Amino acid sequence: MEVVNNVTEFIFLGLSQDPGMQLIFFALFLLFYFMIMAGNLLILLTVFSDPRLHTPMYFFLSNLSFVDIAYSSATAPKMIADFISEKKTISYWGCVTQMFTFPFFGCAEIFVLTVMAFDHYAAICKPLHYTTIMSANVCSVLASLSWLGALGHSFVQTFLTFQLPFCNAQVIDHYFCDVHPVLKLACADTTLVNMLVIANSGFISLGCFLILLASYTVILFSLQKRPAESQRKALSTCGSHLTVVTFFFVPCILIYLRPSTTFPLDKAVSVFYTTITPMLNPLIYTLRNGDVKNAMKWLWNRKISLKEK
Repeated sequence: MEVVNNVTEFIFLGLSQDPGMQLIFFALFLLFYFMIMAGNLLILLTVFSDPRLHTPMYFFLSNLSFVDIAYSSATAPKMIADFISEKKTISYWGCVTQMFTFPFFGCAEIFVLTVMAFDHYAAICKPLHYTTIMSANVCSVLASLSWLGALGHSFVQTFLTFQLPFCNAQVIDHYFCDVHPVLKLACADTTLVNMLVIANSGFISLGCFLILLASYTVILFSLQKRPAESQRKALSTCGSHLTVVTFFFVPCILIYLRPSTTFPLDKAVSVFYTTITPMLNPLIYTLRNGDVKNAMKWLWNRKISLKEK
């Protein structure tokens, strides 16, 4: 059957309707976005510039930084512009694009974080076989599978949503085109699509989160027989990763592992995994990682010495 679609654009309600709060949010989220871009670009530059960081751990960290830049850019620029716009609109195809890019990079982040946990497990629990387990070819395959899996996830979710008819309703009670608020506007029965979205988004988040928790449980047990210095270094690395995982996965599970219902708190919860986590990732991975801090110092000293010449 031909899909009936009378909608050419959608209207966002945004985070707040109050003009004063919108100006505050504009300044705040502009600062957040600048920090996301600067921090993650710095990590990418550091990893690519320092040969000592050309290891599996930092290969996946650079993937994570790239994902964070793209992921936040799927929603943040439009949201920031809307804070100072009288009418917060997005075209139908703009919404389709946002609905595709946002889950694509979001799911890529989920898979990359899961692969990073496997890398930590291999490094700590299988140190003698680590170079074989995490060879360059294996890392490339794991990264490629993460991106291909995210592509498939995003395509399925976007197709399921926009094969539905949209008649007259245009107002999205959110600050970006997310699946649950958009599904509420469809003028058709969305029960089956809702269940498929839960299976596609909710169970991916929950499944990967449980895998992560299981891997860190195994790591903690294996550390009991290690020297104190090895325990400290491993706990520092895993602790920073677990902090990122908690900030990202818990809000995702709360939002997507449920039927298509929306609550006023959803928009605030979404800020955690769309903005706060991409902003905190560079801080967590640099402040608690001696290798990255030393590489940044080396890069800075190299820049100064080149200027002096």
